[in-house]
This record gives sequence, C-alpha cells and structure tokens, in this order.
Amino acid sequence: MNHAEAADVYLQLGAVVFGLGLGARAASRAGLSPIPLYLLAGLVLGSLDIPALHGEFVQLAADLGVILLLFIIGLEYTAEELTGHLRRFRRIAALDAALNFAPGFALGLLLGWDVVAAIVLGGVTWVSSSSIALKALSDLGRLRERETPAIVSILVVEDLAMAGFLPLVASLLVGGGVLAGLGSLLIAAVAATATLVGAIRFGESLGRIVSHHSEEVVLLSALGLVLIVAGTAERLQAPAAVGAFLVGIALSGEVAHRTRDLLTPIRDVNAALFFLFFGLQLDTSELPGVALPLLALVVVSAVTKAVVGWRAARLGGAGPRGRARAAAALIARGEMSIVLASLGAGAATGLEALAAGYVLVLAIAGPVLMRYPDVVDTLARRLTRRPVPARVI
Repeated sequence: MNHAEAADVYLQLGAVVFGLGLGARAASRAGLSPIPLYLLAGLVLGSLDIPALHGEFVQLAADLGVILLLFIIGLEYTAEELTGHLRRFRRIAALDAALNFAPGFALGLLLGWDVVAAIVLGGVTWVSSSSIALKALSDLGRLRERETPAIVSILVVEDLAMAGFLPLVASLLVGGGVLAGLGSLLIAAVAATATLVGAIRFGESLGRIVSHHSEEVVLLSALGLVLIVAGTAERLQAPAAVGAFLVGIALSGEVAHRTRDLLTPIRDVNAALFFLFFGLQLDTSELPGVALPLLALVVVSAVTKAVVGWRAARLGGAGPRGRARAAAALIARGEMSIVLASLGAGAATGLEALAAGYVLVLAIAGPVLMRYPDVVDTLARRLTRRPVPARVI
C-alpha cells in the first residue's frame, strides 16, 4: 500500500468512525442504545463504494468487538454463579429451543422448501443475538439487574448449542448425513465442556498471570489471554466469543475490575465496527418478494422469544418490569442467524433475503423495546387480558 492509498484508507475510516460517534451522541441524548443507528449506517454505507470498509482489518476489528463484549460481560459473574444459572434455567432453555425453532421450520415447510432448508430457517429464528442483547444491556446500565442472569444464561446456552447446530446443518447441506453431523456435535460439546471446566479450575492462576501494578502489563496480558482462548475455542469448534466469556468468568476480584476499565474503551470502538460491518453484509434488494412471510415470521417469533424471556426472568425472581426487559432483550436476532442463512445459501429460493430482512427488523426492534419495557409489559397484559395496575414495581 503506497502513501496515497494509505491516506485514502485513513480518511475513509476516520470519516466513518466520526460519523458513528455522532450517531452514538444522538442515541445517548435520546436515552437509546446506539446499535440501531450503527446497523442503519452499515445498511446505507453498504450501497456505497468505500474500499476501506471491505478490507480484512475492519472484519477482524468487528470480530474482536464481539469477543471483548462477551469477555467483559463474563467479568460480571463468577464460575459458580454461571454454573448455578445454567442449571437453574435449563428447562427454560429447552423451551426456548422448542418455541423458537418451530416458527422458522414451519414457515420453511409452508413455503414448499425441503426439510434441510426449513431446518436452516428454524435455526435463524431460534438463536437470539448475544452481541446485540448484551451491548444494549451495557448501554442502558442493566448488567446488574435481577433479570440479567436469566438473559445471559439463555444466550450462553444458545451460543453453546450453535456450536453443535452449525456443523450439523453444514453436514446435512452437503449430504453428509445425520451421523456425521452428530459427530461434529459431540466434538463441539466436549470442547465447550473442557473450556468451562478449565475456566473454573484455573481461574486463580489466570488471575495471577494477568495481575500487575502496571496497567500496560494488565492490558496486554488480558487481551493476549482472551485472544489465545478464543482462538483455541474456535479450533475446537466452540464459539470464540463463548471462550472469551469463560475467561471473563474465570477472572475475579481486583484484577477483573482493572481489566474491565482498561478494555471497555477498546470494546466500544470494535463493537461499533462490528454492528456497522453487520449492516454492510445485509442484502435487502430482494425483500419485496418475501415481505408477507417476513412480516408473519417477525410477529410470531418476536412473541415466542418474548415468552421465553418473560418466563426466565420470572424464574429468576424479577418483577413485572424486569420480566418485560428480559422479554425485549431476547427479541433481537443477529450475527448467528446471518451465518446460518449464508451457510444455507442456495438451499431454497428467498432464504437469504428472508433471513436478512428478518434480522434487520428484529436487530433494530430489540434494543428499542429494551429502552421502553413498559410498552412490552402493557402488550403482555393486554394479550393475557390482565388489567394494568395503578403502580408497576
């Protein structure tokens, strides 16, 4: 890259990042998460020819944003809390899989697709977006609310399930059969379990490795450790972000607080690039042809996912507003749904367009509804024909 090309890249990236800063400023004044603005910015910029946004640097920075997001969320919990929450919410997680896989699978069959394509669409509607939900929780200052452990538990279970579901779907798409897919599922399950056990058993050792009086040493040690574990998890067919999340779980005490303070600004920059890059990948040119099934799928699966969030938060002891917040938090679909749709490209006509529009609508609706939980609470009460009390706690 010569000096002129480098100058163009700096100017283009600088203008885009500065624009994201303006969008985040506007969202902050409105009391909203900036995620919807980042997504819309990506959608708009995707129609423009901006070479700097199509290089490997932006994609790597975007991936790092998700990894750091999950890592910093993990710092909020201990290993004992995580395992306790996973046990507590295991039945809700099973309900989540049943309720939210069904709408996509059923619609795929109604559209005349084959079973494999319908399974892909079922996966698209099943999995919530961890990155969107957790970033919005952070933006709105709700990481320590009573309903948050329920939300995190459902998201972690879904991400772990995707570690097996993705290779299973890939095997079915290439005609490898169910047995080959189940083999990949077993490998992913063993890898995820090994990562969790390692995080629990060696947490103190990791803390000693990271801890130091110099902030520079802490920053470099923590970032390097997170990337090593994320890369190892990816090699073992477990999600890299889940590996990073478990490293965060393993660290505790003073070193966790220092690491969070040091890495949060880096996370925010890279997370903004992730949502921008996410919007860049969405192709909405074929949306008019799938508008009606898209609308039906959005409405039905938003309700089924909200039911899961509501019940999980109730089990966690949250009040009505906390349940409404949890219901809204799980509505957003995102990166994993797009990965599934891309994996199934060509399996059925309109699959990618339907998934792109579906993700776009719910990725924007989720964070907005999280800002206004009273709307969700009112809708839920009307649907169940329960009167709204004079005072909601």
